[in-house]
Amino acid sequence: MSPAAPPRVPATALAVGAIVSVQFGNAIAGSTFSEVGSLGAATLRLVFAAIILMAVIRPQVRGWSRRTWGGVVLLGLGLGGMNSLMYLSIDRIPIGIAVTVELLGPLAVAVAGTRRARDLVWVALAALGVVMLGFDPDATLAVDGIVFAAIAAIFWALYIVSSSRLGSVGPGRHPPRGVDALAVAMVVAALLVTPFGAAQATSAIVSNPTVIAVFLGIAVMTSAVPYALEFVALKTMSTRVFGILSSLAPAAAALAGLLVLGQVLTVLQVVAVGAVIVASVGAVAGARPPRGGPEPLTEPGVVPPPG
Repeated sequence: MSPAAPPRVPATALAVGAIVSVQFGNAIAGSTFSEVGSLGAATLRLVFAAIILMAVIRPQVRGWSRRTWGGVVLLGLGLGGMNSLMYLSIDRIPIGIAVTVELLGPLAVAVAGTRRARDLVWVALAALGVVMLGFDPDATLAVDGIVFAAIAAIFWALYIVSSSRLGSVGPGRHPPRGVDALAVAMVVAALLVTPFGAAQATSAIVSNPTVIAVFLGIAVMTSAVPYALEFVALKTMSTRVFGILSSLAPAAAALAGLLVLGQVLTVLQVVAVGAVIVASVGAVAGARPPRGGPEPLTEPGVVPPPG
């Protein structure tokens, strides 16, 4: 009698686990800002994540065209900008709020060019949520923190658009594997951010070498674990459903902020976060597939969980 097969973990649970892992990793990174600095933390996270992904994936780049390399560089620019600006943001405002504002990036991509009234409703709802954040009488948010999160949203949108363009590399060529593009893009991101955070990171390591172990753990939580979970989840889950679940990132971030950083959101902030989540879910769920244009790289491993 053969032994019973172990129960399979639902793809939904894996996708949610990836999102939770990223946000708790970011919250732990936030707890180190007083020692490492926000850009120092972003540098260490990206450098260790690049090392881990390159070692595990060992990307095959031979035969890549100039167009592919250009797309991967843009992908890395999106990753580097998204992560460094998000850390600058959560150094100033609660992580749940920062991730909520950042979510406007993929929401904008989902409804870009639409003329459907339904999509405009989601845009209006998201805008209302952001406005509520700025008019909460019980909390004052640092304006620069909101601005950094908004710019991070632009870089997240750049990442998504770059990913889509990598899916079309010209006649006679095949698009790169998603995991290969992601690993190389992470190296690009690390190289772009390191000049801005190397001094802080080096100083922190010299003062306290255990910082290395801490950020190795953070890199695993924000890169290796979520990408592995995402890889398995997307074998049985459509990228559309994954996109809908990714809209829950602000909720996961708010929970991480509460448990790790002791950040308690006001009632109005919770309502605002909820409004943006609902808007994002609605926009992603109702998005039309592209017609005639390049398909996004939907291979598991190319779309990073929010963070």
